[in-house]
Amino acid sequence: MATTTKNSTESKKNSSTTEFSPKTYMEWYEMMLLIRRFEERTLMEYGRQNIRGFCHVYIGQEAIAAGLISALRPEDPVVTGYRQHGIAIAKGLHPNACMAELWGKKTGAVKGKGGSMHFFSNEHRYFGGNGIVGAQIPIGTGIGFAEKYKGTDNLAVCMFGDGAARQGALYESLNMAQTWKLPVLYICENNHYAMGTSVERTSSLTDIYRVGETFDIPSEAVDGMDPGAVHNAMARAAEYIRAGNGPYFLEINTYRYKGHSVSDPARYRTKEELKEYMAKDPVKLLEKKIIEQEIATEEQVKAIKDKIKATIEEAVTFAQESPYPEPHELYDDNYVEDDYPFLT
Repeated sequence: MATTTKNSTESKKNSSTTEFSPKTYMEWYEMMLLIRRFEERTLMEYGRQNIRGFCHVYIGQEAIAAGLISALRPEDPVVTGYRQHGIAIAKGLHPNACMAELWGKKTGAVKGKGGSMHFFSNEHRYFGGNGIVGAQIPIGTGIGFAEKYKGTDNLAVCMFGDGAARQGALYESLNMAQTWKLPVLYICENNHYAMGTSVERTSSLTDIYRVGETFDIPSEAVDGMDPGAVHNAMARAAEYIRAGNGPYFLEINTYRYKGHSVSDPARYRTKEELKEYMAKDPVKLLEKKIIEQEIATEEQVKAIKDKIKATIEEAVTFAQESPYPEPHELYDDNYVEDDYPFLT
């Protein structure tokens, strides 16, 4: 049976119950602020037409990336959707390579060929970045199958949004994963809007975690504005999966402060709603906690801000000065020429 009732789930949404070390709080803060500043600069450079095409920023959802990285192992593979810059950076991709990819430069994460939606790094066990809604869900399930086939105790993290939660591929994947006890952690990042349409208008089931319960998969909802709550939920899930019990399902409730993409003015939500969620800003609340609890001084926090500002400036300069791919490179990297090196 699924382990979470609605009442117990509601209690888990509210806050994390564990206190963490000062080092962990500082690592979370630095990671979240780096993602926030990277995304803010991305919007600026898009406005300057240095970045073209589709672009979806992660502003507001940074606590998920922080909690994910602290709870899991570097060798755990991750696959996600198109709102993915923050997860890629948290997984270890360098901001220089990420910014260069956004600019379409040869030094980008995928040589300037993927753009905003298609970062990838086999070195960092990051499998994208996928532009088709829900297409990453069967991919993540397959990666989990590969890990089980190879006999590792890695778990595959398969992330998707609330819009993709209505895709049939999710239900097929959950059924397969539970039947074969695949080591997959399914994470729905529920920011409440699939493009411009709310969950309430598109789904008869608004408690998305209950989708997992349908397949007898342990499932719970999590406060995605709190990195501690995210960490705890992922740690519980990881322990369960690594023990050979099969998949786990998390609905992480979060909020994007910007529109669906750079072209979206987000007029489908009220100013009052946005203000309510801005009061829960995970970056600002963590900074407040760090200073008030004397985890770090204001001078130390400022030093982190200055360091991140320099990192972002370096990334922009790197992207600006990098060359574009040569025309003849268009046909490179379209096919695997080795015996599936990503499975070794």
